[in-house]
Amino acid sequence: MSDPMIEFHEVSKVYGGLTAVDHLSLSAPRGEITVFVGPSGCGKTTSLRMVNRMVEPTSGTITVDGRDASDQPAPLLRRSMGYVMQAAGLMPHRTVVDNIATVPRLNGASRTAARARAQELLDVVGLPQNLGGRYPAQLSGGQQQRVGVARALAADPPVLLMDEPFSAVDPVVRHELQQELLRLQRDLGKTIIFVTHDIDEAVLLGDRIAVFAVGGRLAQLAGPEELLRAPVDDFVSGFVGRDRGFRHLGFFDDEGLAVDAAQTVRAAEVAVDVPVDWAVVLDADGRPVGWTGQAFPGTLVSGGSLHRAGSTLRSALDAALSSPSGRGVVVDDAGRLLGTVSATEVIAHADRRRTQAQRERAAAAGSRAGVEGA
Repeated sequence: MSDPMIEFHEVSKVYGGLTAVDHLSLSAPRGEITVFVGPSGCGKTTSLRMVNRMVEPTSGTITVDGRDASDQPAPLLRRSMGYVMQAAGLMPHRTVVDNIATVPRLNGASRTAARARAQELLDVVGLPQNLGGRYPAQLSGGQQQRVGVARALAADPPVLLMDEPFSAVDPVVRHELQQELLRLQRDLGKTIIFVTHDIDEAVLLGDRIAVFAVGGRLAQLAGPEELLRAPVDDFVSGFVGRDRGFRHLGFFDDEGLAVDAAQTVRAAEVAVDVPVDWAVVLDADGRPVGWTGQAFPGTLVSGGSLHRAGSTLRSALDAALSSPSGRGVVVDDAGRLLGTVSATEVIAHADRRRTQAQRERAAAAGSRAGVEGA
């Protein structure tokens, strides 16, 4: 593990006899995303807010970069961290640029310098420059969340605290924001604590995942692959879900997966009887647009996701299971047809990859034991 940036040491929070967080001890490694996940009322948001002292611990210690958080003035501590919340929390009477410039201004930057930094960050979070003069009410929900992320980054803090920042937007925008966060993290390498109730979001984003149980108990702390492979108890297993094997396929790419040639017809030929059970219909550029076959003469049958070569076995299996023909359509980066795969082939390949990974883990464990015993 990387050296810790944030550490909880036996931290508890009690409200009038009700324990919200129960003797929490964990580390958030420097430059990684640590996700707090769990059901409502499990203490994950309370734990996050204790880091910047929006909530004060009842007992225990939280250190940030080796310093006890309680030894630092709360306003200065908060301005040293980025904070992104569910509803963006933008000031409605200020423009986008002035919202982003808030923390640099509080930290003593001139208005000109703070606004220049804000304009730079519009590009960083994927917003056009011409939105800088608008007000929050003139933006979509996804745009507001991007502004919230830009504001959190404005003072270039080493730590970002993110409290369910994408839960209030629709699934398509949420996916875009998740991918944007991963891109930003690759570029910036912040230490991030991210709170969510969505296990899929946790697995997608987290380098480490802390699963909280009701009562503020830390049930398991693990990497996403280990969490799905080996839940520590019935609670974690139930929270992760019965389809964790399907999610686990997201950790294996499709390297070595055999792709079979497919019968094809051009879109202009769909009206002609096709002498095969199923054929992929292609547009003029060789991109799949649907299926046709003997049972559907003259008909374009839609349905089925596309699997982009090089992505995960989860994507490949989803393409096969959602396809009307039972075969997933595989495309290249330009969206052109490469071939098809069946669910049976994907599952067999996943089993081979899983066995290989188990052998590698066993070999690594044996190597560590040898070093420790030397």
